[in-house]
Amino acid sequence: MGHVERRIIAIDGVVQGVGFRPFVFREATARGLRGEVRNDGAGVRIDVEGDPAALATFVDLLSSSPPSLARCGAIDVTSAALAGHDAFVVAVSAAARGGVAAPDVATCEACRRELFDPADRRYRYPFLSCTQCGPRLTVLDTLPWDRERTAMAAFPMCAACRAEYDDPADRRFHAQTTACPACGPRVALCGPDGTTRVVATPEAALTEAVALLREGRILAIKGLGGFHLACDATNDGAVRRLRERKHREAKPLAVMVADLAAAGRLCEVDPAAARLLESAEAPIVLLPSRPGAAVSAAVAPGRPDLGLMLPYTPLHHLLCRDADGPLVMTSGNRSDEPMAASDDEARVCLAGIADAFLVHDRRIATRCDDSVVRVLAGAPSFVRRSRGWAPGPIRLAFPVAEPVLATGGHLKNTFCIARGDAAYVSHHIGDLEGVDAFLALREGIDRHTRLLGVAPDIVAYDLHPDYLSTKLALELPAAQRIAVQHHYAHVVACAAEHGVADPVLGVAFDGTGLGTDGAVWGGEFLVADAVGFERVAHLDYVPLPGGEAAIRHPLRMAASYLFAAFGEDMASLDIAFVDRLPPGEWPVLRSMLRRGVQSPPTSSVGRLFDAVSALLGVQTRARYEGEAAMALEAAADPAIERAYAFEVRETADGWIAEPASVLRAIVADMVADRAVPDMAAAFHNALRDLIVDVAVRVRRRNGIRRVALTGGVFQNRLLVERVAAALSSRGFEVLLHRQVPCNDGGLALGQACIAAAVAGGSVGGRAVRSRAVRAAPTAVVTGHR
Repeated sequence: MGHVERRIIAIDGVVQGVGFRPFVFREATARGLRGEVRNDGAGVRIDVEGDPAALATFVDLLSSSPPSLARCGAIDVTSAALAGHDAFVVAVSAAARGGVAAPDVATCEACRRELFDPADRRYRYPFLSCTQCGPRLTVLDTLPWDRERTAMAAFPMCAACRAEYDDPADRRFHAQTTACPACGPRVALCGPDGTTRVVATPEAALTEAVALLREGRILAIKGLGGFHLACDATNDGAVRRLRERKHREAKPLAVMVADLAAAGRLCEVDPAAARLLESAEAPIVLLPSRPGAAVSAAVAPGRPDLGLMLPYTPLHHLLCRDADGPLVMTSGNRSDEPMAASDDEARVCLAGIADAFLVHDRRIATRCDDSVVRVLAGAPSFVRRSRGWAPGPIRLAFPVAEPVLATGGHLKNTFCIARGDAAYVSHHIGDLEGVDAFLALREGIDRHTRLLGVAPDIVAYDLHPDYLSTKLALELPAAQRIAVQHHYAHVVACAAEHGVADPVLGVAFDGTGLGTDGAVWGGEFLVADAVGFERVAHLDYVPLPGGEAAIRHPLRMAASYLFAAFGEDMASLDIAFVDRLPPGEWPVLRSMLRRGVQSPPTSSVGRLFDAVSALLGVQTRARYEGEAAMALEAAADPAIERAYAFEVRETADGWIAEPASVLRAIVADMVADRAVPDMAAAFHNALRDLIVDVAVRVRRRNGIRRVALTGGVFQNRLLVERVAAALSSRGFEVLLHRQVPCNDGGLALGQACIAAAVAGGSVGGRAVRSRAVRAAPTAVVTGHR
């Protein structure tokens, strides 16, 4: 035997549940190396010895060509004295400090072939999987990733599955979720009470479920991370009944189709969208609808796009193939409640909605809703980051000295745990509107801190005292609690996901966020990094008449902006809007606006969108968040280049953009009977020009050339693409969200980064600036450099 050396290799990151041990086994064996590979709580550990050249090639391979599903973090290689290994083996996992759970993975092509092959022993089996696909996060109880620590522990492998599991040449070598009809989970169909079985066998359950869908019935389906509510997307009556029963008046419903060809018959699918639809993550993708698309108009009323997804579990593949048509596949919950994940939850919260329940006996360990993505400015952009991505790591530009937990915001809630050089943003929790959502957030935090093996002593949260995420943060045990201003968190989140630690100009446009002065912010220009921020410009304040009521009734916001622009003369304007105000409401609104009663000041661009949408008669009632703004975007003519203009004035506290000038121009166009699509486009262009104007002013003052576009308003494709193009043409580097949503689903990432900087006192040598910080153990980050 020639010269032999030994290496001990530790690999962190997403390396469990992704076929890493089988990969290591095969590559080591092929090179004549000896030793072992094992999972522990933190990742994969390899003890390997052999020829030095073969070892070098093997080590290089781990970083250059890991399994496609792996996301390697640090790879630590040390030399050691020879151990005299006889062969290479997959060793029993060792418990250790916490590691990273892998996201769930859509059914791979090889498993799909087996699913529909009558000669295969897994033909039409709804739970087949392998090392390259299947449930991960949603079945995991604790790490290391082994069957006995997952929901699959309840299903001992039969002899045939065990033989595949033990065979290094087999695709299911060490596939922890592998199963077959003889030993794995089974489906059952239950009646409207969710308990009484209505058919005898799993195959009969599938057959009857499809028959119910074809009859126009509503089915509750237990999926990967929770229940869906499904119905025939072409059946107008079924879709409307689903809306009525779920109390979801108008918000679009997702649609599942069998394959890419079926997607193309309903929507325009470009190559980027096709890659997303067919990806291992298999998200819902927002796509432009084709004229006359064969789905009920009630699926996405008034919207020019559809949310489409392809089947991502074998059960979904079977249902779509057998139903032979598009299926509504929406989250199994009532409005403002979390997605049901257990059979007991589903029986309670979906009672009276579902006509039948298609269930199975595999427990869901972590509820996880579908991700929602769109192609924006040429690349994928999250509307909701959840199944398929969560809780995958986001690498940070600076290391976190102590673990941090951030509890996120009130709407579209996610939480974030940051440790070392990575942040782990959770699956989508949802809007925190009640106790069930609060409990889901607490449950998610408990589970993920346990998986990661951390007990953060630093907790970050939103500045708003009434958010349930804030209330939870104040209940959790912590040495230090840090409240972070909402829009500051948005900006830092955008910078952080790009690995940028230097100051940026953050343009934070959204609907609502408590400002450091007590006003409702939402039209902010912040020069910011993780150590501090300066509010350099903002939209001028107008009253928010009735507070939350104004968000639901855009007519109120239109009246507020018109009153700011025209005063008492507003009521005599010769425009149709004046006649749309409900009789008797204007005197009350006028009194509120005059006196400022129940009318907090707001700088929100989201509310300005609402106002313009209502003023033009595009959308006068908001049945869900952002409806009026989305309707205004859809109404705009993209061929129009003319723009209204914001007047910008300089004050001691920065530049203030006056929306009154835009409102006066719109009213003049209305009097002149200009077309609504023209006016809607000119409004979008006004915001584009305002952003460029402020960016140029800031660059002249301090040289900043990076601009981060963040906040829910930047889900608007027309606005984003116009702003990005205009800024780029003037030499700015534009940062758009690509790893977390620009909406409040990304807040927790920014909160965690800021809290880490505050707790550590500096980032990259830059000290945290003065900022009204209360004495420990509770610190409040309220603002300025």
